[in-house]
Amino acid sequence: MRTTLRTRKAALTITALTTIAALGLAGCGDDGGKDPGSGGSTKDGSTKSDLSLPSLKGEKIEVAAVWTGPEQENFTKVLDEFEKRTGATVTFVPAQDPIVNFLGTKIAGGSPPDVAMLPQVGAIQQAAAQKWIKPLGPEAKAQLAKNYAKGWQDLGSVGGTQYGVYFKAANKSLVWYNSAAFENAGASEPKTWKDFLATAETISASGVTPVSIGGADGWTLTDWFENIYLSQAGPQKYDQLAKHQIKWTDASVTQALTTLGELFGKPQLIAGGANGALQTEFPASVTQTFTGGDQPKAAMVFEGDFVAVNIGQTPAKLGTDAKVFPFPAVGSGPAPVVTGGDAAVALKDTKGAQALLTFLASPDAAKVWAGAGGFLSPNKALDASAYPNDTLRTIAKALIASGDDFRFDMSDQMPQSFGGTPGKGEWKALQDFLKNPQDVAGTQARLEADAAKAYKS
Repeated sequence: MRTTLRTRKAALTITALTTIAALGLAGCGDDGGKDPGSGGSTKDGSTKSDLSLPSLKGEKIEVAAVWTGPEQENFTKVLDEFEKRTGATVTFVPAQDPIVNFLGTKIAGGSPPDVAMLPQVGAIQQAAAQKWIKPLGPEAKAQLAKNYAKGWQDLGSVGGTQYGVYFKAANKSLVWYNSAAFENAGASEPKTWKDFLATAETISASGVTPVSIGGADGWTLTDWFENIYLSQAGPQKYDQLAKHQIKWTDASVTQALTTLGELFGKPQLIAGGANGALQTEFPASVTQTFTGGDQPKAAMVFEGDFVAVNIGQTPAKLGTDAKVFPFPAVGSGPAPVVTGGDAAVALKDTKGAQALLTFLASPDAAKVWAGAGGFLSPNKALDASAYPNDTLRTIAKALIASGDDFRFDMSDQMPQSFGGTPGKGEWKALQDFLKNPQDVAGTQARLEADAAKAYKS
């Protein structure tokens, strides 16, 4: 539901983000010994779950998501736990972006998955408009009402009908850096955009390219724009642009693109220059920042808390070799905090699909992935002790404490044809802007033309 999302409380701009010591990828244990349909007791002695799930012995359930690598592995652990509790057989179906197109093909072929994880609010709206997804059943709705703030419930609702369960959240306002590269350059963590650019120049002078950008994945560029826009233009304008109540030719967009161009317009500050960045996918943008010791391909990479998973695939140690600071404040505005998330929806109105949504809306499911790291849950009933370290617990508590006061990823609130499709709309326009950041007016004109078509305005 494209609701107006109020700005997050200062709690989520927590300075603790500057000291993310170790988002540890500690392995999570299962809750073994449970009979299907019963919460059972846990090995760590935690309270027995009161979640009731039906016996689904012999039932097969397919779950589609775009997750790969560690994210897929950790989500599979969640599905394994559901299997143990219900007796169902659950299969993970790898999907491609944009997932709505993938699902449309499956539906047209008569073989849709039972459940899908949708990473955009616009995708939920599109799927609901096509009547592809089914409303939540009473058990899932009860879990959602008990465990989620209204803001998260509203994001999974269309026209007053609840369809989605936001299972995984993300803080997309973090800059991760190679501490050795910073130390060798004599650089410190910047607080403002002006300081960020000065820090980049300092690092460049030391012989290391300062910034890594995964420009091959257009969504990373939308995140750059959104953080600058939220901090510079403010939350009211952010909400208006997200709903296309103001045009992309607005002066506030001009200002934000001009600001972003202060970085994009200096290819020597970007690993591989613009062309190299446009050939770099998000995972590589992270790993190239944390390999090569004190001579990495880049010293900093901007993205969400989930970067910790990719850092875990390098020799770098979180909290020592790899550190993080909040996205810097732009202009006179405060430091921005933008979130994202993945919602589970049912494409089949079956007992198994509804039971899985009920499970995903419970703290029991969130606990499995929380212990593995690289995960934040918007589920307020999840005990913070489930997270592997104090810093991540602090971030999670702040997320819950913010209640409804947050800003969701703007591109994820838009029609997917504009805000969430590779090679089209905002993704393509910002990739072109990375290549030619002097063309602010042309970029705005293309953005507005594509947005007007997508919103049918």
